[in-house]
Amino acid sequence: MGAAGDGRGGRTIPRRTGPAAAGWWKRSVGAGLSEQSAQPEYRIEDLAHLSGATVRTIRAYQDRGLLPRPERRGRANVYGDAHLARLRRIADLLDRGYTLASIKELLEAWDTGRGLGGVLGLVAEVHGPWTDEEAARISRAELDARFGGTPDEEAVREAVELGVLERIPDRETEEYLVPSPQELAVAVELYAAGVPLTAITGHLKELRGQVEHIASRFLEFTTEYVFARYLEHRPPTDADAAEAAELVRRLRPLAQQTVDAELARAMRLFATRHLQSHLSPDTPAAQDDEPRPVALPAGTVRAVQGLVGAEGVAAFVTAAAEREVHKRTLDALLTDHHRET
Repeated sequence: MGAAGDGRGGRTIPRRTGPAAAGWWKRSVGAGLSEQSAQPEYRIEDLAHLSGATVRTIRAYQDRGLLPRPERRGRANVYGDAHLARLRRIADLLDRGYTLASIKELLEAWDTGRGLGGVLGLVAEVHGPWTDEEAARISRAELDARFGGTPDEEAVREAVELGVLERIPDRETEEYLVPSPQELAVAVELYAAGVPLTAITGHLKELRGQVEHIASRFLEFTTEYVFARYLEHRPPTDADAAEAAELVRRLRPLAQQTVDAELARAMRLFATRHLQSHLSPDTPAAQDDEPRPVALPAGTVRAVQGLVGAEGVAAFVTAAAEREVHKRTLDALLTDHHRET
């Protein structure tokens, strides 16, 4: 039977598996499950296996103060269920996008008795679904069929990059997860109406940037007037975090409802104008060099003013737009060239 060290250069502890291993481990390393504690005990290798972390990661967390040091039993390091729970909590917070520094701050607050349940509830609420739409799956054959029947590797690659499709690994048949079936259905209808796939993905990129700006402004607005009082402590108290989570549940649909209403209003307004401009014989065609008013978000204007001053806003926006047009022209030329070669 082989042996393994405790990872710190101490004496080796024989590895065993199965029910006999559990009994042996209880009898080993300082009595293991003592009558007083009755708690499981793990070697660092076992802790790594159960938590999904590597031995190196566990030691790094200890060095950074994220994970308590193990108990020393002779020359062996002994970990318990508290270490396992802490590792799983760290992994969960990392998956939600938190940095190790912010996780340490949360865990320190929890360790000092300030609580973490409310914060984790708030985290779960914010990371929960923001739509009732459910993801679906689609095979590559079905995907190709919905877009004319001809495989287009470049279009699939762009869809994956944009997150419209997510590859499902380890499948005998090529399948994709579709986070938003509605979004894919829109693309199918546009393609059937004659819009090229490159134009659809280009429009989605542009639309996504504008929608992200709207989401950012909505969050700034609600944080300033609603959530600031709950988040003034770092981390917030359990009570404040719980109230903030309840507010997230109540306010979550408001962003969607507001965007839907304003989009409907804007579409009705501009569609009517657009149709009138095409149907009216008396409407002169706009000259290419004729200035046209463009509505910009107030936040964008303020940001540009901060960079170039009020007098330079128009010139800055014009230059930025021209640079984007030139960039897209160059990208299109390169794409055409690669396809031809």
